[in-house]
Amino acid sequence: MAENTDQNEAKHDSSPSPGVTDQEKEMAASAHEAFLAGSYDESLKHLEELQELNKEDYKIAMNKAVVEFYKSGQTTIGTLKQTLMAMKNQVHTSPEDIEGLDDVENSFLYYNQAIIHYHLRQYSEAISIGEKLYQFLEPFEETFAQAVCFLLVDLYLLTFQPEKALHLLAVLDKLSVQGTSKNGKGENNSSNKDGANQKAEFAALIEAAKSKMHQYKVRAYVQMKSSKACKREIKSVMNTAGNSAPSLFLKSNFEYLRGNYRKAVKLLNSSNIAEHPGPLKTGECVRCMFWNNLGCIHFAMGKHSLGVFYFKKALQENDHTCAQLGDGSNEQSKKFTGIPMCALLANKRYELLYNCGIQLLHVGRPLAAFECLMEAVQVYHSNPRLWLRLAECCISANKGGSEQESKGLPCKKGIVQSIVGQGYHRKIVLASQSTQNTVYSEGQSAAIPVASMEFAAICLRNALLLLPEHQQQDTKTENSSKSSSQSGSTESGSENSDACSGKGQDADKFLSAAPSSLLRKQEVENLRCSILACSAYVALALGDNLLALNHAEKLLHQSKVSGSLKFLGHLYAAEALISLDRISDAIAHLNPENVSDVSMGVLTSEQDQGSDKGDEPVESSGKQTPLCYPSSVASARAMMLFNLGSAYSLRSEYDKARKCLHQAASMVNSKDIPPEAILLAVYLELQNGNTQLALQIIKRNQLMPAPLQRLSPDSRRKLLQPIHPFQSVQSIQLPSSFTQVQHK
Repeated sequence: MAENTDQNEAKHDSSPSPGVTDQEKEMAASAHEAFLAGSYDESLKHLEELQELNKEDYKIAMNKAVVEFYKSGQTTIGTLKQTLMAMKNQVHTSPEDIEGLDDVENSFLYYNQAIIHYHLRQYSEAISIGEKLYQFLEPFEETFAQAVCFLLVDLYLLTFQPEKALHLLAVLDKLSVQGTSKNGKGENNSSNKDGANQKAEFAALIEAAKSKMHQYKVRAYVQMKSSKACKREIKSVMNTAGNSAPSLFLKSNFEYLRGNYRKAVKLLNSSNIAEHPGPLKTGECVRCMFWNNLGCIHFAMGKHSLGVFYFKKALQENDHTCAQLGDGSNEQSKKFTGIPMCALLANKRYELLYNCGIQLLHVGRPLAAFECLMEAVQVYHSNPRLWLRLAECCISANKGGSEQESKGLPCKKGIVQSIVGQGYHRKIVLASQSTQNTVYSEGQSAAIPVASMEFAAICLRNALLLLPEHQQQDTKTENSSKSSSQSGSTESGSENSDACSGKGQDADKFLSAAPSSLLRKQEVENLRCSILACSAYVALALGDNLLALNHAEKLLHQSKVSGSLKFLGHLYAAEALISLDRISDAIAHLNPENVSDVSMGVLTSEQDQGSDKGDEPVESSGKQTPLCYPSSVASARAMMLFNLGSAYSLRSEYDKARKCLHQAASMVNSKDIPPEAILLAVYLELQNGNTQLALQIIKRNQLMPAPLQRLSPDSRRKLLQPIHPFQSVQSIQLPSSFTQVQHK
């Protein structure tokens, strides 16, 4: 969830350089006053007169470019950017080459360039310039120094670096204290009237700066998920800003972080967004953020259909705002003319599409989610988690039969296809359970962006390539990437993933994953495990058994793989080995003792949320483990035993296979027995000559009818189609590793 703070977007019309004549100083002062008053034509006239007196000073030309930019309504961004670039070349310097700022006035040129990069969402370039300026902060005027610091704070928060932002906010606190003391000392040197006016203006500026700093601190603490520190700052924000929309949005975000979802919704609804200035003044669309925040909260509550509704409302509001601003959102990414620069950041279309795609994936609409995420990946193509989400859309759209697998088989429809004939000639036709090696897309390239398994393989390959090289790590934190991914908007302050607070972690351990928060060291390894598991599943579906085995073995060799993914790794490796006719190796993977834990690895950060969660009880998130996933170690071991029985039957070790089925059936409910296991039991009885018992198994849809009776093999009823000896239990579908939507 994002707060609605004003951005420091104005260009600085620099004051004249020292060593000029009194006439030039007077003309420069007149131009500056006219600029501040909004009389841009008059300001340009003064600057042209000044330029005739001093043609070599590039700063006059820069001020002219700034005034012309404001005169156009801040719409000629490309022209201003080219002008500043030409001036930088004229000066023959760049921020990277600066060792000392002898001429402090050059800093305005770099600051203006950083501002343009900021509004064009080129945050890395803006941060590079801002950090260079920060190194030479002392010679700057106090207001300009504050402007540089506020710009860097905003950039650090937009790129999810809250620790650096807090350090800069501490510097800003010192600057405001020093400014107050200087103002108090200098008051005696001026007249009482002028001194009183200056003191009042300065006090107002300091108060506004303090209010803004408190809001920035809340955003930083929310990103760090530090509830205790955030609670203290929230009180300061409410005292300084009152019940304004930014303060209520921040408090709602804080309550969301603590799990008080109903209170978060109540705070959002109490904010008077109608009175908030529009995007032309603040650069933000509050209505869009309001609907997005509601969608994020309902996502956390497990109400995904409502979440989709709110995200669609946010998208509609965003498109409406972009249409009002200028050329519309479609042209905004390509052309920056016609839209005021201060309103460029108001377009949140791609962040909203990311959120909506994740929500649709949870609702069970993978094709709609695929369309949303495909549009988002055009902007966030370097995010490995987004490529994993696209692959999950493809898997969910093509796996089929999930409803039958998840709900069990209360009737015979899962194994009996039809019954033909009557009386003596009555035959039972069993359904084919072979769904592997299916050609999903015939006659078209796998690179075409459609929800196919071939395209899923490409997405997973991209995700693996975007991750840094694997390094063995000895960290003790065990998070699962099954819920460490996310998504949302770049201004979001609280991505509800299982990322830790980041205390004591170095910045070089982070991996950018815009628009969601940075991936920390352990999250990268968790994400790698999820991608490998999905890759093994997709390779099996496409019939590439060698590649599937390679991915499964890599997964099992990860140092911090969760119990759930380790279970899937053994299953996928065994299935690939059986297809490669390496049954002995497969049996080693199917040992039930390999399964000791099937947890998803989702850990909550108790050290941050601690004991300050308030008097209200924390609400349940509403999330549930997918029904097709083993809910306990016993059910997981039963699944291993079902598959182990299939492997034994391939080696004609029918007694061992029957024992595996008996043992597995005793560990799970009869309704949880998969149809493949029942077909295997039928096959084993046919091999043993017990045709009547095989028919009873089909009729009752139970693994082993009791009491067991050995019937005569000369039954007159025969099965119409022979059953292949290896009817392996289909591997469990990898649960979709969805994560929290990032919040505004």
